[in-house]
Amino acid sequence: MIHETAIIDDSADIADDVKIGPYCIVAEDVKIASGCELKSHVVIGPHTELGEHNVVYPFACLGEAPQDKKFNKEQTRLSIGHNNTIREYVTINRGTTDDRLVTEVGDNNWIMAYVHIAHDCVVGNHTIMANGSTLAGHVHIGDYVILGGFTKIHQFCRVGDHAFTAMDTAFQKDVPPFVMAHGSPAKPRAINFEGLKRRDFTKQRIRDIKQAYKFLYQSDLGLSDALAAMADLMARSEDVKLMYDFIKASQRSIIR
Repeated sequence: MIHETAIIDDSADIADDVKIGPYCIVAEDVKIASGCELKSHVVIGPHTELGEHNVVYPFACLGEAPQDKKFNKEQTRLSIGHNNTIREYVTINRGTTDDRLVTEVGDNNWIMAYVHIAHDCVVGNHTIMANGSTLAGHVHIGDYVILGGFTKIHQFCRVGDHAFTAMDTAFQKDVPPFVMAHGSPAKPRAINFEGLKRRDFTKQRIRDIKQAYKFLYQSDLGLSDALAAMADLMARSEDVKLMYDFIKASQRSIIR
């Protein structure tokens, strides 16, 4: 299942059914689990782990050193979960000692061509990252997030679960769960109605999220007052509590 032109380090731990195509390079201390496929010309850098059933397309580079001038060849890692599709020319760097030592990508993600995920990022599950999306270092992306093409995210920003960004969006602050954002700098547009419907959110859940959005973005309330107004909703809505907790934990504040 390994093409004769592939270069595989002797220390790599590769499941028996993994397919490795022409001219791939797999470095030391790499683990590739069952059902994975490296199409061709894929580079897997050192200290990288791929879970089951990942497909990596030509010229992707996963687990090479972070683009951080402070990096001094420390042994940091990249961990990728299960069932991810990683398209052409994607780059995902290892972590650094300044943060978590590891960059993490979860399960069931669709990562399109030319996406860059920098050091110490955390990407959740069931995300879609369209062509050219770029995460600077230390960015956290929640579950079911969709990033439009050429979205640009400043380091240390967070994007909450079920959020959506339009094409060519750029932001330097956090995007709360369920919020659609667009522009440069990014501005809130609405809640992600279509995404929530597709994920079988009930009408009541969507109404509660919409009301919380109104407190945050369609009233004259300051942020602290908007959060206070959300308190009654939190008593019946775990979704609103998710928004509230995300905002309270924000270090960079949220887009407004």
